[in-house]
Parts: sequence; structure tokens; C-alpha cells
Amino acid sequence: MDLRQLWSELKLHNPQLTSLRENYLSVKATVPQIAAPANPQLGLVWSGMPPNSPLGLGGANANDISSNNSISIAQPFQFPGKKSLASEIANTSAESLLAQSEASYLSLGAQLSTLYYSALSAQKQLEVSKEVVARFELVKNVSRARYANNSAAYVEFLNTQVAQSAAIADQFNIEKQLQTAYRSINQLIGRDPREKITLSGNVQQAIRMVPTLMELENYAETSHPLLRSSQLDVDAARKGVSLARKAYLPDFQIIGSSYTPRGPFASNNGALFYQLEFDIVIPLYFFMKEKYGVEQAIRKQASVEASNIANRQQIILGVTNAYTAYEQAKNRMQFIRDSQLSQADAAYKVSLAQYSNNGQGFNDLLTAQNQLRLIQNQLTVAESDVLQTYAVLMVAAGREPF
Repeated sequence: MDLRQLWSELKLHNPQLTSLRENYLSVKATVPQIAAPANPQLGLVWSGMPPNSPLGLGGANANDISSNNSISIAQPFQFPGKKSLASEIANTSAESLLAQSEASYLSLGAQLSTLYYSALSAQKQLEVSKEVVARFELVKNVSRARYANNSAAYVEFLNTQVAQSAAIADQFNIEKQLQTAYRSINQLIGRDPREKITLSGNVQQAIRMVPTLMELENYAETSHPLLRSSQLDVDAARKGVSLARKAYLPDFQIIGSSYTPRGPFASNNGALFYQLEFDIVIPLYFFMKEKYGVEQAIRKQASVEASNIANRQQIILGVTNAYTAYEQAKNRMQFIRDSQLSQADAAYKVSLAQYSNNGQGFNDLLTAQNQLRLIQNQLTVAESDVLQTYAVLMVAAGREPF
């Protein structure tokens, strides 16, 4: 799989992202519940009390039993605008959670990109190590031939063999690093860490045209999921202040009742009497609860707005630092590739030619060979660093690195 496929698997199967998505859908499901009208209340009264009882209702009948039975339906409702505003706050909070889940997706994607490019680097180092072993085999053959012709000491052949064994041992360490990277990648994309995985990618084509620092900062300010989530929290807090102020407004209740002098399940119930009641729930007690509710909402709004400013500053600082790290990694890679590698390769070829022709300079040949191997590994690591810092830079700006 390449990086794009890995990110797709991450989005679909990572357990942490799945949990965040389900949490968002759970909160989203509360929005229509908040917007729905309050449930009506159905009341049924069937009284039969002695006429002199303090709980007796209505007048006495022929049997000196008080009977006054009723059925009522009560429908409470809030002052117009309260429920709609509360549902808007819940919906805004849900969208903020969605933006946070997108930010988590980018953060996990940055980890995945780092592991991916580290694995590609290890794969490249493994190839370099195999080339080194092959070059040592060439040197070993030359030293063996010269020893057979009495033109070189046997210790030169032994030293070459020891150096080749060390290069083979390096392969084992690199393969161990690869297995660790594969297991970590599998874990991130929601697979069993023991599953086999094959990574592919063209390092040279991995980086497209990198935007300027100003373009990345502008993009981050307008599109970064964390800033979008922070701004949604600010909107929800401002609506919370408006809702808190609406607490000064009364709520209402309408009750419709019907009365009959006999039980509701008996025949000949007689005349029915109807009643319509309208209640107002008035906020009393000197508006203390409402006053402090408004103060709480205002304080929360101020806190969220300050957090929004801090988040914006942190995102911009992160983009700047990531851009600096990318530029440094790119310059280092270019220096190794354009200067050090060509010099090390030329030194190795000259040393090999001299040793093959006149038998002199064996130590110089081993030094040149080791230096070439070191530079090749440094270039592989530098290329991986460039790709990793590029991925981190794109994520810092709120973008996918492809």
C-alpha cells in the first residue's frame, strides 16, 4: 500500500477515529430531541371520598359519597425561541466534535506518515546494505587474487571478510526496525499487528510543489479543523449567553380537563363539564438563578474566546516551526546528495582502481568503502526526514500530505 491507501484505511478502521465518529453521531442525535416539543401529560382522577373528609372532592350524592372524576391533558411549552436556540447550541457543539475528530485524523495521519517514510527509509537502507555486502565481496575477491599471486597480505582478505560480516549484521538490525514499523502501521490502520503488509512509494515523487509559508498560514487560519472546532465552540458559547438571558422569560402550560359526577367507566355518566387552564411559570426569587446563569454563560464565552485566540496562535506557530524544520531537512538532503555522495563515490572508485592495479592503499579502500556506505545511509535518512517533515508541515496546516 502507498501513503494514500494507508490514510484511507486509517480513516475507515482506526478504533480511535471510529470512537470519535460514533460520539459525534451520538451527540448529533440529541439535537432533534432538544428541538422536539415537551411530552404532554395525561391525568385521570377517580375520587370517592366521604363527604366530610378533607380529601373529599365535589358534592355528596345519595349515598353520602363525594364523587368528582376528571380526565385532563396538560401540554407544557417554553417561551418561543428557547428550544430552537438550545437545539442550535447542541448542533454547534456536535459539529465542533466532528471538527475535533478531523483534527485527530490528521494527527494520527502524521504519525502514520512518519512510520511509513521511516519504513521506506529502512527498506532503502536494506538495499544499500546489500550493495555494500556486494562491494565487499568484490574487494574480497581482489584481495584473494592478490594473495594468491603473493601481491598482498592475507590479513587484507581477513579484514575485508570482517567488514563484510559487519555489513551483514547491519541488515539484521534494519530488518528488525522494519518489522517494528510494520506492526505499528498495522495497529494504526486498525489491523492485527501480526498481519503481513507491503509498502510501496516513490520517494522522488512524494513531494509536490510546497506552498509558501504565507500560503500555509492563511490556509491554516481558514481551514484547520482545530480552529474550526474552536470557532464553533465560540459560536455555541455566544448562543449560550443568549439562551441564558432568555431564562428571564416565562414558560407556559395549557391544561384541558373534563369532569363527570360518576366514574369514567360507568354508564350514564351524566353531564360533562369542561375546563381550560393556562399557566405561566414565572422566574421568581429575585431572578437570582437567572442572574448567575447569565454570568456563568458570559464567563464561559470569555474563556472559550481566549482559548480560540490561544489555539490560533499555537497553530500558526506550529506551521512556522514545521516549515523551518522542512527547509532545514531539505537543505541537508541536497547537500549530502549533491556534494558528499559524489565525493564519497569518487573516492571509493579511485581507491578500488589503485588497489586493483598496484596493490597499494588497502586501508584507504576500506576507509573509502565505509565512508561511501555512511554517506549513502545518511542520504537515505535525510530523504526520509524531508518526507516526514513535509507530512508534518501539511498536517500542521490542516491538510493531507498528498
